Amino acid sequence: MAGDMEGSDRPMMEFLYFPEDKSEYIPAVLMLILFIIAAAVTMIFIIKASRKEEKKTEETFYPKEHKENER
Repeated sequence: MAGDMEGSDRPMMEFLYFPEDKSEYIPAVLMLILFIIAAAVTMIFIIKASRKEEKKTEETFYPKEHKENER
């Protein structure tokens, strides 16, 4: 076909870049680790806030049952 790139030195996927110098991966890996840690901290914070809200809701709407469960 005329539209094919046969015999061309241009790669088919120009948007992919794999550097020869592997030290260029270091900043990307550090950023990935940073974002994973930030996501984990955010998740823990949201879980703690959710548990606090659940306890507050139980105390507000079910005070008698809540006090019996504490014993």
